[in-house]
Amino acid sequence: MQVRHLLLIAILALTAACSSTKEVVDDNLSEVELYQQAQADLDNHSYTSATAKLKALESRYPFGRYADQAQLELIYAYYKNSEPEAAKSAAERFIRLHPQHPNVDYAYYLKGLTSFDQDVGLLARFLPLDMTKRDPGAARDSYNEFAQLTSRFPNSRYAPDAKQRMIYLRNLLAAYEIHVADYYLTRQAYVAAANRGRYVVENFQETPSVGDGLAVMVESYQRMHLDELANTSLEVLKDNYPNHPSLVDGQFVPQVSDSDNRSWLSKATLGMIESSTPLPPGETRANLDIKKQYQDAKDAIPADLKPKDADGNVIPEPEPEDKSRSWFSYMTLGLFD
Repeated sequence: MQVRHLLLIAILALTAACSSTKEVVDDNLSEVELYQQAQADLDNHSYTSATAKLKALESRYPFGRYADQAQLELIYAYYKNSEPEAAKSAAERFIRLHPQHPNVDYAYYLKGLTSFDQDVGLLARFLPLDMTKRDPGAARDSYNEFAQLTSRFPNSRYAPDAKQRMIYLRNLLAAYEIHVADYYLTRQAYVAAANRGRYVVENFQETPSVGDGLAVMVESYQRMHLDELANTSLEVLKDNYPNHPSLVDGQFVPQVSDSDNRSWLSKATLGMIESSTPLPPGETRANLDIKKQYQDAKDAIPADLKPKDADGNVIPEPEPEDKSRSWFSYMTLGLFD
């Protein structure tokens, strides 16, 4: 499926979502009737309808017996309806208004859960994307929110699940730091790479990325001819991670080839200004990176998900046309070609 088809599907889905009519809640419903209907909507997964009734219940009966419960269930309805910002806002409001509520730990848990699921969008569900290479902002927020829950309510029934999610998030954040360090290595920014590796070692102990952080430190220090620091890091790596991929027969094997010799200008700008390999006319480094990321994601799609002919064979993609594209074509992703 081409990019234009994916974009068309996304636009149609967005249009359908935006065109949905706003539900009108009967003004004559009592507090009990509103709450019962909202519960029925939640049970039937009609979260938009449940949201409307819970909001009406809260506004019409702010001091009723279901007011606090309606605020809690409104957080859940927003979360299930894929409205993360509204869910977090509702959770923060409940925590601010009811800090001593017996179920306030549930608000903390839903707030962390909303950030946890925020990165899992349409592309992440259907394409084999590496979550450790994506922006870790939501993952970091989720970790901090779960940490608040476990520190303030260690005996909460939601604490065990929050702790398990924190382990996953901590591993993810550490792996992201290693990806950044590897990028600095390939750009020959060895000071930045060494700092990232040391940050992982010092702040993400007991994660699988600690060995990778030590390997980055060894290679960076070797490149900068800081032999004492390199040897110390290498001994720690050998003692704690003797089977690390960077160790072959007890010898350290650098990740970056020595043949990648670049100018001082390229090193100072982290490769943003290249002087060795000229770009084709009308091309940019950012455009090349985007093309490579798209191609890598497409190549990683399992064969059973690719289109097949009547005999069950994977349909090969058509050969790209040998023609130059205008800047307008690139800006619109070829939608108007």
